[in-house]
Amino acid sequence: MALELVPSFGNHTVAAYIFVVATSLSLGYYTARASVPLPNAATSPPRPRQPEGDSDSESEEGPDVSTLTTLDECKLVLVVRTDLGMTTGKIAAQCSHATLACYKTLSNKNPPLLRRWALTGYLKSVVRCSDEDELLMLQAQAQSLNLCACSIQDAGRTQIAAGSTTVLGIAGPSMLVEQVTQQLAAF
Repeated sequence: MALELVPSFGNHTVAAYIFVVATSLSLGYYTARASVPLPNAATSPPRPRQPEGDSDSESEEGPDVSTLTTLDECKLVLVVRTDLGMTTGKIAAQCSHATLACYKTLSNKNPPLLRRWALTGYLKSVVRCSDEDELLMLQAQAQSLNLCACSIQDAGRTQIAAGSTTVLGIAGPSMLVEQVTQQLAAF
């Protein structure tokens, strides 16, 4: 009788999910870092918001994250819905969309906080939530703390119904982000 050290999650293991998500986030980070320098608030005017992509759309937060400051480290937590049955690749793509949406939001609304996140190594983690109601509740909590909260809706071209909210990215000072996400299990 063999012991299973990594529990199975369908046909994929949790380790495979973590590897793919971490790899896609790393690739997204290095691609963004190489192509988009960090904004300098003193010399560059704010950039207009880019039109939403045709493969997925992002829903940005209501509160003004420009007032959010920190002397603490910053982080991004990606909250993935587990009820949709997304494949590893789909999860990785949706997490990449959420990471980029949070980066763009902070770039436009709070460049000093974005620089602080960069200085702390773009700290990020991936957690799971059970369904859309829980994800929307987490988004509302994050917004009430004035955090950057960007949710991603799928375009419906592959395995998920169009308009389904798949991932929520929550970025800001670690202490505040953890107030919202500390009860969620790691992916």
